[in-house]
Amino acid sequence: MLRTLITSISRSLYRLATIGLAKGPHVSRYTMYAKLAAHRRERKPGERALAISGSEDLVRLLGFGQEQITDASYPECNILGLPFEDDRFDAVVSDQVIEHVEGDPFAAVAESFRVVKPGGLVVHTSCFMTPVHGSPGDFWRFTPEGLALLVKPFGDIIEADAWGNPLVLLYGFLGLRREPVPHAAWHPAHRIAAWNVRSWPMSTWVVARKHDPLGQATASNA
Repeated sequence: MLRTLITSISRSLYRLATIGLAKGPHVSRYTMYAKLAAHRRERKPGERALAISGSEDLVRLLGFGQEQITDASYPECNILGLPFEDDRFDAVVSDQVIEHVEGDPFAAVAESFRVVKPGGLVVHTSCFMTPVHGSPGDFWRFTPEGLALLVKPFGDIIEADAWGNPLVLLYGFLGLRREPVPHAAWHPAHRIAAWNVRSWPMSTWVVARKHDPLGQATASNA
């Protein structure tokens, strides 16, 4: 009862303090998305991207239009056995999905690389220091090094990184983890979302390009 009251008051005060301000993603994705936006580029009309289980926002951030995105959401599609032929997509993205895989995460990552073209982009984001959450289950935690280990057999790693800080624990206690962060640099919420302490990884991610044995230039080079 007390926790519910604290959450309700905190959210009301937060929303009041951010009225009229342009906002971005919530605190766990704010800095991560800002960094991943560096991989955005103009996409050619024929390029296609696969969005795994609700990852469309991140796919669009990389420059793909909605008409270029194929959705592969669980349970209709399972990342452990994607219903697509080899080398079909120019990019494959899973955003906070890999921790929910009920099975071998190496097999899941292998599937993501199977369906992307040689030279194509693969992005997996996940979490580390965060409460147990989500459906159908929450099975894994990955550091940036752990994600890099998953993709290393299949692709050239472009970036493996993380964001987090101890104040996010307070955010969670107050029920603010899902509230959008204002872009205004002076705002305390923005400062918390931008503060990164390497030893406190909350959100983690890896960006890689599928091995291209022929060294061919592809439309997916980012």
